[in-house]
Amino acid sequence: MPTEYPLPSSDPASLGFANRPLELLDALIKQHIEEGRYPGAQIALARHGQLALFRTYGDAAIEPTRKPATNDSLFLLFSQTKVLTSAAVWTLIEEGRLSFMDKVADHLPEFASRGKADITLHQVMTHQGGFPSNNVTKATWTDHARMRAEVCDFALDWTPGSKLQYHGQAAHLVQAMVIEAVTGQDYRDVIRDKVLGPLGLSDDIYVGVPMQLQTRCADTYAPEARDNSAEFRAAGLPSGGGFATARGMAAFYQMLLGKGRLGNVRLFSPRLVAYVSRNHTGERPDEQMNGIPMHRGLGPHVRGESDRIRGLGTIGAPSTFGHGGVGSSYSWADPESGVSFTYLTNYVSPDPWHSARLDRVANLVHAAID
Repeated sequence: MPTEYPLPSSDPASLGFANRPLELLDALIKQHIEEGRYPGAQIALARHGQLALFRTYGDAAIEPTRKPATNDSLFLLFSQTKVLTSAAVWTLIEEGRLSFMDKVADHLPEFASRGKADITLHQVMTHQGGFPSNNVTKATWTDHARMRAEVCDFALDWTPGSKLQYHGQAAHLVQAMVIEAVTGQDYRDVIRDKVLGPLGLSDDIYVGVPMQLQTRCADTYAPEARDNSAEFRAAGLPSGGGFATARGMAAFYQMLLGKGRLGNVRLFSPRLVAYVSRNHTGERPDEQMNGIPMHRGLGPHVRGESDRIRGLGTIGAPSTFGHGGVGSSYSWADPESGVSFTYLTNYVSPDPWHSARLDRVANLVHAAID
């Protein structure tokens, strides 16, 4: 039975948004689609627990036949999935079953191999674990015992804690296996049952899309081939396999702006949200991100006051936090204004165009906030 979406609908003017920047944002996205930059897109804007706007553009698929995108279309989140996986870890912290300062090997004893015995969950979640190049094989998608074995056999690239470098797949594979070790459940079920379900978002966000619902999934395109298979969509890889509507992600970030509460649901404590959404890595540069200080939290990253920043908008408030998906999307929350925003597309665009358009998109939303 479909769950009721948790945010009541309002309109931008009633929630304190200036109209002109949002008109320019709408025109910019339509221009991108007309130029062939991406087939389709979705945006959602929310403030103070209400949905200000939710719009869908273009096509969910362009081959073999054109399929227009709708408000029910689910877009691949890529690395936006990481915050959802980390949120499942947060639930276990608040249940007293984990600590951020636990060693991973406390819960996955085999992980201690290859010099990894002292790596903490905090180091993994802030991309300081030392194994950024590691990944698992496709065979693990349907065999999580094998996934655990391959994760525990990860090899170090550098000394844990000695630098900051984005772990594109590896960090959240580790988190997923810790979740399974602690709960005895599939990490995808934990994300659904402990995070998405209680928030009323189980029809808008999926980490592992059931076969019968995959007709809602937009195809993903890129200069190189992308995996649009049923197997990939069902796998729900913890680092980049989630699918969602823009309104679903905007509501998730409204929960974080609500200090762990969305409507009548209290999912996290205010102190937990404050801890995971603050800067844990200072101004240290991320070697994977062209030396940009990413201000890593324990899931999202934070705008801070650096000149260079990814995705959150150069004119965004320093406390703005969120996460992106490679070449395609971003979601963020601004604690100063109570605004959350999600922008999803279904094409993986290369830099420098990708980062430049993200800054323009985010800045137009920031400019609309009164």
